[in-house]
Amino acid sequence: MSAKKQSLDGNQLLAVLAALANPHRLRIIAALESGGRNYVSQLARDLGISRPLLHLHLQKLEEAGLVVSQMELSNDGKALNYFEPSRFLIELSPAAIAEMAKTLQVPNEQ
Repeated sequence: MSAKKQSLDGNQLLAVLAALANPHRLRIIAALESGGRNYVSQLARDLGISRPLLHLHLQKLEEAGLVVSQMELSNDGKALNYFEPSRFLIELSPAAIAEMAKTLQVPNEQ
């Protein structure tokens, strides 16, 4: 499945850049891209980080639209929250940033 170019406003761009500005989050996306969708406990073991820390990072990535989740039941009835990377393509060029900057909703600073 190919990525579809996304049209972001300035605040969405800031959320994406903030989400990607963390090495754990880059590793999470890389692991999901190379290993395919995975559930939280297994992903935490694969990455060598705690589940609470992984949840925090996955939440930031999901809020930015970089990963998606789906709750499923295993054969033994356990609820497993599976994550996979979104198919995103974001253009970062001076012209694209200039367009997105026009839509920034930043509070006035005194």
